[in-house]
Amino acid sequence: MPRVIDYQDDAACSLDECLSALERDGFNPLDEDSLMSAARWLRRLHNNRGFLADVMIDQLKDAVDGGSDVSAYGAQVITLSPMGRDHFMRANFWPGRGDHSFRASGNAAFSYELPHDHNFDFLTVGYFGPGYASDYYEYDYEAVDGAIGEKANLRFVERSTLDPGKLMHYRAHRDVHSQLPPESLSVSINIMHSSGAQGWLDQYRFDPEKDEISGIISAGGSEIFLRVAVGLDCPEAHDLAENFARTHVSERMRLVAMEAQAGALGIEERDALWRRAESNGSRLVAGEAKRRRAELELA
Repeated sequence: MPRVIDYQDDAACSLDECLSALERDGFNPLDEDSLMSAARWLRRLHNNRGFLADVMIDQLKDAVDGGSDVSAYGAQVITLSPMGRDHFMRANFWPGRGDHSFRASGNAAFSYELPHDHNFDFLTVGYFGPGYASDYYEYDYEAVDGAIGEKANLRFVERSTLDPGKLMHYRAHRDVHSQLPPESLSVSINIMHSSGAQGWLDQYRFDPEKDEISGIISAGGSEIFLRVAVGLDCPEAHDLAENFARTHVSERMRLVAMEAQAGALGIEERDALWRRAESNGSRLVAGEAKRRRAELELA
């Protein structure tokens, strides 16, 4: 499960002080000194019990004046720092079961009861409310190919809650959790690590009962553009998809290119494409190709 960081510090800091420290020292989760430095500043920001209200009030004022929208990351999130660096900060809002937003939208809108890992490291602290609970698992990312229905070998660890003030380090491609709605509205503050390689690393959805990978939840912009371009029947897009399917360094992009091609084909042509894909040289592509051919046989 995520590492609990028992870092005690009674000092408080402003958001600007926290961001300045992170800009100066960076956030490298693979370096213990860098990790603990970020944890120290996150703890101090947590100790500032008024900063988030100030951010939200400023955002409301900006909205009236036609200013920028710091919640553009999503309705559940307020971004607290600029994007595009090797880290950024955000506040996450977690509605409780009794809240109108939860009753109106349900689990899926807030990623509740969605067992998943992350393709990035991040620090989180319980800032407000009782905190969400999670069923925590671990798995070996290097041991799976990423095919849907593949055995994940999940290891259940425990169910625990992000209590007020609890500070945790979620580890990329290792920690899996299924979040449960808190007893009442809760807020967590996160420091997220990001890198150029992140877009090529998969983030999985799991089915713990079957102990399987049940989906991919990290589709990038390049994947979407390719699917749309092929769907619009652009000749250059078809050529690019064919090239990507044969030679792209990313196994996931090879698969996406084949999926884009298959979407424009009839059943027999689709079966032939997936038959060829079984000898693509990628265990991921071969496994998915066999699954797609089985689905076509049932159809």
